[in-house]
Amino acid sequence: MKKENLNKDSEIFLAKWLEGELTDLELKSLVSNEDFLAFKKLKKGLDISERLNASIEESFAKIQTTIAQPRTKIRPLYTNWAIGIAASIVLLFGLFTFIDTNKILVETGFGETKTIALLDGSEVILNSKSKLIYNEDDWENSRRLELDGEAYFKVAKGKTFSVSTDNGTVTVLGTEFNVKSFNNYFDVVCYEGIVGVKTIESSLILLPQDAARSLDGNLKASKVTNNMPTWIRGESNFKSVPLHVVIKALENQYQINFDTKSINDSDIFTGSFPHDSLSIALKTIFETLDITYNEKEKRNIKLSYK
Repeated sequence: MKKENLNKDSEIFLAKWLEGELTDLELKSLVSNEDFLAFKKLKKGLDISERLNASIEESFAKIQTTIAQPRTKIRPLYTNWAIGIAASIVLLFGLFTFIDTNKILVETGFGETKTIALLDGSEVILNSKSKLIYNEDDWENSRRLELDGEAYFKVAKGKTFSVSTDNGTVTVLGTEFNVKSFNNYFDVVCYEGIVGVKTIESSLILLPQDAARSLDGNLKASKVTNNMPTWIRGESNFKSVPLHVVIKALENQYQINFDTKSINDSDIFTGSFPHDSLSIALKTIFETLDITYNEKEKRNIKLSYK
């Protein structure tokens, strides 16, 4: 009987904590360490589930109803409410298995950007068709993220930070920088502070307005004049990059596909394209290179020389 009452109390504490009526420290002092860790994972699952449009409204409604009632009325409502929460726990732990128990996954779609606030106050703006993974549970010990695509990072002052990609690693301490990594293309720009960039072949230290680029593992240094990436303001800008990099950016932004068999997509391009007009983007890029573009079928464009 005592154990049953303890279980009921723990889940009432859970309801209050989810509603913000108890802090983490207060909850930790009221429940066992095992329950506290399980509740933390449940809360993380609820947050992820909401982002993925999973239906949890019913469980939250029951939590709110439970809290709103006087203590004497909580017990009759408890059984049904607990069943709802238990069902949510089963669903959410299935979700954790799918994305890895300790990791958070954030992805963007075509033409979409997302801003992510990290646990230490750092911020990440994720560009279109990009993926970011990090371990929330181990964040205090290892501020490490995995990136596939492009992102702009604003790292909290005094915080060490590392970004791992398939093409190399970026290590910083309280700074602002941009990373682009896909296929064998790797590009890092430092806007504030100091950034260390390392690949299998080489490494560089970047100061503000320094950039590093790699196509084959060897980093090459250059300079930029912007104080932040132009893609955040709705325009993708390129300086002496292979055309296939520009084409990939176009595909990610406008959800289109290009047939490049009739052109040399290693040609070098310098210029930009807007994010709000496909016709202007195509004209700006391909007419300067004397390349024609014809839509063979919907959202499939064939490129050829004039």
